[in-house]
Parts: sequence; C-alpha cells; structure tokens
Amino acid sequence: MSVLSILLFVGIIVLTLLITYFSSKKTKSTSDFYTAGGGLTATQNGLAVAGDFMSAASFLGITGAISLIGFDGFYMSIGNLLGFLFLLYLIAEPMRNLGKYTLADMMTSRFKSNKVRGTAAASTLVISIFYMIAQLVGGGGLISLMLGIEYWLAVVIVGVLMTVYVIFGGMTATSWVQITKAILLLGGSFVLTFLVFSKFDFSIIQMFEQIKSASPFGEELANPGNKYSNGLDMLSLNIALVLGVAGLPHLLIRFFTVKDAVTARKSVVYSTWFIGAFFLMVVFLGFGATVFVGWDEIMAANPAGNLAAPMLALALGGDFLFAFISAVAFATILAVVSALVLTSASAFAHDIYGQIIKKGNITEKQQMKVARISSITVAIASILLALVAQNLNVAFLSVLALGIAASANLPVMLCTIYWKKFNATGAVTGMLVGLISSVILVLLSPNVWNPEPGAAILTGDPLFPLANPTIFTVPLGFLGAYLGTVLSANKQKADTGDFEEVLFKSNTGFGISAPEEH
Repeated sequence: MSVLSILLFVGIIVLTLLITYFSSKKTKSTSDFYTAGGGLTATQNGLAVAGDFMSAASFLGITGAISLIGFDGFYMSIGNLLGFLFLLYLIAEPMRNLGKYTLADMMTSRFKSNKVRGTAAASTLVISIFYMIAQLVGGGGLISLMLGIEYWLAVVIVGVLMTVYVIFGGMTATSWVQITKAILLLGGSFVLTFLVFSKFDFSIIQMFEQIKSASPFGEELANPGNKYSNGLDMLSLNIALVLGVAGLPHLLIRFFTVKDAVTARKSVVYSTWFIGAFFLMVVFLGFGATVFVGWDEIMAANPAGNLAAPMLALALGGDFLFAFISAVAFATILAVVSALVLTSASAFAHDIYGQIIKKGNITEKQQMKVARISSITVAIASILLALVAQNLNVAFLSVLALGIAASANLPVMLCTIYWKKFNATGAVTGMLVGLISSVILVLLSPNVWNPEPGAAILTGDPLFPLANPTIFTVPLGFLGAYLGTVLSANKQKADTGDFEEVLFKSNTGFGISAPEEH
C-alpha cells in the first residue's frame, strides 16, 4: 500500500472525527441526538438522504454486479430510484407531520399502543442490522485490500469508528458526515465516469461493442437474464427495490431533521436528482470495469465483484485515483453505518426503553445514556454477523433489507395513514407477518443455501426457490394487516385510533413543533 493511500485514509478519518467533535458541542438534548434539532435545510437533508442511499451497496455492490452480470445489475439502481418517487408522493409529508424521532412515533401517533411501538422498534432493529451487515462487508473487503490486513480486523475498525460518531455526535455528526461523503462520492464518480467515457471516445455505441468481447456472457451482458433468468425472481427483486425504499427506517427518520413537511418534500426532490445522477454514472463504471479491469480479474479479487470500482480507478487513474476512490468508498461506509447505528439505538432507547419500559418517565440524560449503550451493542452484533457474510455481494444484502422493509413497514404505514378502519391489532399483525415471513423465506433461499460448498453461507439445497421473496411477503404484510384488523374489529371497536385527527395532521402538519435553535 502506498504512502498516498495511507494519507488519504487517515485524512478521511481525521475529517470525520473533526465533524464529530464540533457536532458533539451542539448535541445537548435528545432532539439534537436523534434529529439534529430539526434544523437542516432541504439541500442539506437532500444531500444527507442521498449520502444515506449512496452506500457501499450502491457504489461497490452495484458497480460490481453490473461488471459481472451486466443488465441484471442495473435493476438494482433503477428500482431504487423509482422508489424515491413513491417515497415523495405517499410517505415523506405524512411521516414528517406525524412522527417525532422514530418510525414507531409515526405509527403510535394514531395508536397509543405499546404493542405497536414495540413491534415497530423490533422491525427497525432487524432491518437496520441487515443493512448494516452489507456496509460492513463492503468496508471490510475494501480496507483489507487497501491496508493488507485481515478481513476481520478491517470490519472491527469500521465498527469502532461508526460507534464513535454516533456516541459523541448523534444525528448532527451523522448528517454532516453524510453530506461530506455525498459530495466526495459524486465528485469522484464523475471523474472516474469521465475517464471511462473518454476511453470509449464518448460513444455509448462503442462502449457496448467493447463489452461484448470482455465478458464470458458476450452480447448477453447487455441483456437481462444473466442472473435473474426466472421472471418471478426478477419481478420480486424490483418490488423490493421500489417499495423497500419507503420502508427503510434510517431514511425515514431523516424527515425529522427538517423543520416542516414542505422542506421534507423538497429534500426528497433534491436527493432524487443526486441519486439519479449517481446511478447513471454507476452504469458506466460497471461496464468500464468489465473492459478495462477484466471480468476474470474482478472475480479473482472478490467473487461478488465488490472491488470492481477501486480496481477500475487503479487501471485508469493510477495510484492517486485508486487511493482517492477507495478513501471515498471508506467514507461512504462509515457514514451509512453511523446512520444505521443511530437508527437502531433510537429504536431501543426511545421506543423500547423510554416509552415501553419506563413509560415515558425518563430524563433526557438517561435516554441519551441508554442510546449510547445501545449503539455499542448494535455495533458488536453487526460486526459478528458481517464476519459470517464475507463472501456475499453487498448489493444483495441491501436488497434483503429492502425486502423486509417493504413487507413489514410499508403496508402498516400506508394503512395507518389512509385506512379508517385499521386498528392496533392489524398494525402489530401486519408488521409481524411481513417481518417473520421475510426472514424465514430469506433463510430458506438460494442465497443462504447452495449445494456447492462455499457458494453461500450454508451448504445444501434451498427449500424456497426464489433468491428474493418480496413478491410473496409484501402481499402477506398487507394480508396480515387486513386480517388482524377484520378479525379483531368487534372486540376492539375503540382501537382504530383517531383517524380523522391523523389524516388532518398528516396533510397539514398542524401541531408540529418548530426545530430548536442552534
């Protein structure tokens, strides 16, 4: 590893620690810790949302997937982008108007039920940990390659740093790390995309001509079906990508960092433009890696393709660009996992401990202490799981989290906002059915079981044929919400909450407190 690479890595760490240090001076209350006091502008939050979503899965995983399997890897980017439109029109405004700190706050704004709050918090923890594993796997592989250290040690380094950001800086530090990382990632991707496109004489036609001879798939690399030959599997993947975005807890809580619903909507518009530009560049990076790095070399470095982007930077820009892109990818991982740790900590400290165990009788000092302890616990659990999932594609791991989010959270959120007869039992049932069915079917899928030793986590024949079960689990989530409501309607007539009040607040924002001054 070159001295330049070490300096850039150290520079990223120092920069993020400085952000954390200055942010810690502003983090004096639970509102500061969980939502940065609601004081971010639309542009700032748009960059932070984009930073949340332009993760290791997006940069490393999707670039690698496109380089190895071509068009089928492109599904992962276009589906996510469409998901932001769904988020903009149906979720962003009601989420900001009904919630305070967490996803559970939004749901319990209608149902004053600890069962609903506890189930929503559990769902948040499971989704966040799944998504965090993806980032840690990508970060571990990258740092292991760059520093020449063992994978397990690299994962621990990332885990320790992300915990430091959350414990000391809270949402303010997390947001500004996200903003800084988003700017660096967009800039680095633009430079690398320009270099790739220039090698093709700025001709898309020439690019597609060259990739035909660079991959074992030949002409089929630019066609669908290289991985998802099963149409049902492909449809299920896209459902997870489009609907899952609207159920990701670490994205949803970003709407509490702005002052009102108008700013929340604007931030989604900004983030959609940023993410759209990024995913367009990722296509060039993926195909560029196939041609200029080589399909065999990408596979040899990492069977999942997670190192395709840094290897492309080395091939086209030498040691400096390689070091810069790797350092930016490292910052990407640190920023996203910090947001996930914060989301998990807030779900436990605010929802489970503060509201359920202590019944709201808890001081801000006590709640922040529990949040910091929770951050450490979540980080340790995620690190251990990431060590097991080393050989899985990080984009695939993120898709699993999206599928669970689409199945467990989205049906209940929509019913809470738009269905008058919906009740607390339906909310609990819907979340549990979506969550449990997703986890079980994922554990039985070909991504976990494979007859070939080393090809998946476990060796053996999968009991569930699809790589992604979302096409079944999203309807099951809605069905659980419906049946739970209908079957308990006679016993719990008063359990539907105040629908008119929720509908009014979700559309007007009446009663929402202003952000704190800083």
